Amino acid sequence: MAIFPKLGNDAAVVDIVKMSPEMGIALMHVHHQVMRAPSPLSEGERELISAYVSGLNKCRYCYGTHAACAEAYGTPRSVMDAWYDDLEGSGVDGKMIPLLKVAKILTENPSGMTEAAAQEVYDAGWDEQALHDAISVICCFNFMNRLLEGHGVHGHEEIYQERGKMLKEHGYLPLIDLVKPKIKVKAGA
Repeated sequence: MAIFPKLGNDAAVVDIVKMSPEMGIALMHVHHQVMRAPSPLSEGERELISAYVSGLNKCRYCYGTHAACAEAYGTPRSVMDAWYDDLEGSGVDGKMIPLLKVAKILTENPSGMTEAAAQEVYDAGWDEQALHDAISVICCFNFMNRLLEGHGVHGHEEIYQERGKMLKEHGYLPLIDLVKPKIKVKAGA
């Protein structure tokens, strides 16, 4: 039995957030700021971090969708398939490795962040804003992974590919229109 039977087998993020539209709208604004606002991290790099976090959490929907989006930005799927076994040997851009290490730390042990991990990020050429933005992505996707898994929404390859391409092309703000409750107009009004 599904955790939320009314969501159905093909449920997506938008179906969950429709359960609390105001929260959903706020959440999509947060996603836009975290994932698409100006940052030292490119949109593709932020999608890569979100896929990594989601894979660590074994969130199938978010991993599938954001891996597809990162792939659309140019990261080969083979890199993402290999990085959990051997991050350094996976083929991921070396400059991203310290940020992904921070993602692993904060996902697996939130109180485990160290000055040494931050210094590794700085030594790779990132500044404090980049580290802050990476931490924001990590936080956002730890939240989203728990939201999806808690509702039992897992998706499938077709939806991952569709959503990944949609996010690359249109970002997160168009999702707000899908969440907004429809206003019923009274006849004669």
